[in-house]
Amino acid sequence: MNIPSIPQHDFTILLVDDRPENLLSLEEILLKPGRRFVTAQSGNEALKQVLKHEHIGLIMLDVQMPEMDGFEVARILKSNPRTKDISIIFVTALSREEQYVLKGFAEGAVDYLQKPLDINVVRAKVNVFEQLYFNQFRLKSALTELDRINKQLEKFVYIVSHDLKSPLSSVIMMLELIRNDAHIKANDDVRENIDMVYQASGRLSDMIMALLEYSTTSLSQQAVEEVDVHQLVQQLAALLFPPKHIQIQIQQQLPALITRKVKLEQVFQNLLSNAIKYNDKPQGLIEVGYTEKESCHEFFVSDNGPGIADEDKSRIFNLFETTVNQSQRDSSTGIGLNLLKIIVEEQGGKIWVESNPGEGSVFYFEWMK
Repeated sequence: MNIPSIPQHDFTILLVDDRPENLLSLEEILLKPGRRFVTAQSGNEALKQVLKHEHIGLIMLDVQMPEMDGFEVARILKSNPRTKDISIIFVTALSREEQYVLKGFAEGAVDYLQKPLDINVVRAKVNVFEQLYFNQFRLKSALTELDRINKQLEKFVYIVSHDLKSPLSSVIMMLELIRNDAHIKANDDVRENIDMVYQASGRLSDMIMALLEYSTTSLSQQAVEEVDVHQLVQQLAALLFPPKHIQIQIQQQLPALITRKVKLEQVFQNLLSNAIKYNDKPQGLIEVGYTEKESCHEFFVSDNGPGIADEDKSRIFNLFETTVNQSQRDSSTGIGLNLLKIIVEEQGGKIWVESNPGEGSVFYFEWMK
């Protein structure tokens, strides 16, 4: 997913010292393109400047000041949710004794500089905090953008699911009429095929209703229910209509879980449909199984398809990434496996693949208990 470029503002440093000559000296040492300076000659003035300027990235704070010392200024800043994350470097001529240093860190300082200042050390440390500030700024901006995109995707899922609901209901009604037709009932082969389509349409309707519920509720609000994983996989295998030359087998009885059914269903459906879609063997075999671990169930979906090259094994879980394997049924968007990775990690697990080119692949994923 491409995050739009984020405009980067100047790095603002608040210099606090009761002596004007010290402020001038600090500003001269730290002067650099892309930086701006705000100054204060007392603790009270420093607090006003912080509230006045929105993007202060670092405070160089003198400890020894009249009325309000640097320790008290730091304590007030750290108690305010708006200012608590601003980095503070104490600048002091106090003793190097451990008690003074520890007090500074206890009040929220991230570093401690002793007067007289070493120019090279001061510049190096401020450069580091400047880089950290912009890294954090970009991360917060990216998370905000991702949250906006996620909300758009949820809205899109709701609209698509809602629009599919009405025509599918009509299809189910027509299939019901066809099933009850006397001519259909008299033909066993036709009746069996109509029944399969009718059952598949019903399952699709259930999935659409589940997607509607999913798109209108947050993760914490989504229903947690008992899920018979064995039955879920059986239903998905039938719903996907694998070609006659591809067989889906469940190795052992799969467990029942208390979990969010829609999430688990999405993972199995994607892995099974990929195993069907990319299988290139005259007789395809897909197997589903699991191993019970202490904190999770480790499920797997294996196939005897074309396999995945070593260099593609981690890349395929990235957004819009595909392999050279070509499907005979449709093309790949490179979205599915990335969504699975997000879903599994959202549940606290991980997903990975083991594969030998030409022999097939085994996709593993952890589903936390």
